[in-house]
Amino acid sequence: MNRFNAAFALVEEAVAAGGIPGAVLGLLEDGGTTVRAVGAAVAAPRVAMAEGTVFDLASLTKVVFTTTAILRLVEEGRIGLDDPLTVAIPDLRQYDVAGAAERRLTFRQCLAHRTHLPAVEPLYTHGQDPQTLRAFILQREWRQGPAVYSDINFLLLGIAIERLTGRALGEQAVLPGFSWRPDPAACAATEQCTWRGRVMRGEVHDENAFAMGGAAGHAGLFGTAAALLGFARGVIDGSVLSASSVAAMREEQHVVAGVRRGLGWQLATPGWPGGDRCPWGTIGHTGFTGTGLWIDREGGRAWALLTNRVHPTRHRESGIAALRRAVGDALQE
Repeated sequence: MNRFNAAFALVEEAVAAGGIPGAVLGLLEDGGTTVRAVGAAVAAPRVAMAEGTVFDLASLTKVVFTTTAILRLVEEGRIGLDDPLTVAIPDLRQYDVAGAAERRLTFRQCLAHRTHLPAVEPLYTHGQDPQTLRAFILQREWRQGPAVYSDINFLLLGIAIERLTGRALGEQAVLPGFSWRPDPAACAATEQCTWRGRVMRGEVHDENAFAMGGAAGHAGLFGTAAALLGFARGVIDGSVLSASSVAAMREEQHVVAGVRRGLGWQLATPGWPGGDRCPWGTIGHTGFTGTGLWIDREGGRAWALLTNRVHPTRHRESGIAALRRAVGDALQE
């Protein structure tokens, strides 16, 4: 508890300094959980942050939902990690069957961000019809470049999941405490969006996910700190994924733009957001809205730091990078 108190004191200081409006810190350790909240879920009129506040998890969608769903499909024998995406999406770049680089991409490459695809594209500027945007993504000739952490990889994986299961992502089942369509009154606010003309609360912050109907492979999932710790418990005890799948997430080790990555997850590396005191086997991921989850499977512990750092705007220095690392280090003392 002393370590949790020390870590939470850092979060309180960040809120008091005005870097972030509010936060929830959760810790899973020795089979039990501790969750504590501070600050505001909405700045004006003020709504206090609560332990059960629901957050737009942003890119945590990539690992909590999409990576898990793909690995479950592998476990079921529906696909292989080294299969090309075309086994699920035969119409991918269908007008250039022989030459399109996208038709050679595999599930493993997309999960591990080992493709030529760009980091992000303002797809929402092409319109807001979800099916037309999906067609645009599939038929676009993406510009070639070095491997980077890419939303586009997971947009394609999300479409593959829809094709393989026959259900839109927004209709897919999720674990308790998660939702694609939460009650806005229970949510922390994100940005005052100039494109949509309102403060986003209970609607996905990511513009591309919003234009695609609210749920995509890279963003759209909402959840609480308790839900994330429950997911982490399932990774640790094997109830979410098999031991072989969890091992695969970490064994696929490579460096992308200076970051050590596995399948979906970032792996503990000096300078990473989880802090420098994490055991080497720790996995983690962050979300643009100010969220993060880290899991030490061997140590049986995990922690989630959820903030609404983009509220009311992303265009300011929130200090979130330093805060994440400091909290991770404090929890490892």
